[in-house]
Amino acid sequence: MRAIKHPSEAALALHAGGDLGPIARWRIQRHLRQCESCQDEVLAFQDVRRMVADLSATPDVPWARLSVEMQANIRLGLAAGECVRESDPRESGWKRFGGFRMVMAAASVAVVVGVGMLIERPIEKPIANMQKSPAAVSPVGSHDASLRSVSYSATGSMEETHVDSLTGYVTVTGGTW
Repeated sequence: MRAIKHPSEAALALHAGGDLGPIARWRIQRHLRQCESCQDEVLAFQDVRRMVADLSATPDVPWARLSVEMQANIRLGLAAGECVRESDPRESGWKRFGGFRMVMAAASVAVVVGVGMLIERPIEKPIANMQKSPAAVSPVGSHDASLRSVSYSATGSMEETHVDSLTGYVTVTGGTW
């Protein structure tokens, strides 16, 4: 025999008020056809909804007077907070901006940025008897049919690319010094 799984009280209350979606409403209605205890609970929720609707007549509340009283209480609370706040005359300068923690955070950021700049900064190596332009293109041979490109990197490597426009062959050579 299979145990009956009852809907939650919240689902039954929503069903009693007609606030469920179509699928959930259908599932609960299907369950209510077989379960008397859930039917009684839905009826109880509907009775409570009717009683609350009957109590909808609210008494007259003097909102203007309450507003003035609430503003006065807020001002009083702010004034009391200012009186209670402890102030240290030594507290000035960096203390207002986080003190030691702020200084340490700024120093840490400065160190990280400085180290990053040192690591990424290219180191110049003297190149003897070589052309220093990053991509110098010059004709090779007696005719302008071929092009030669030489490039140097900061890490000490050199790459030469030779393009023969007659044959279309590309030759790439490289090395370090």
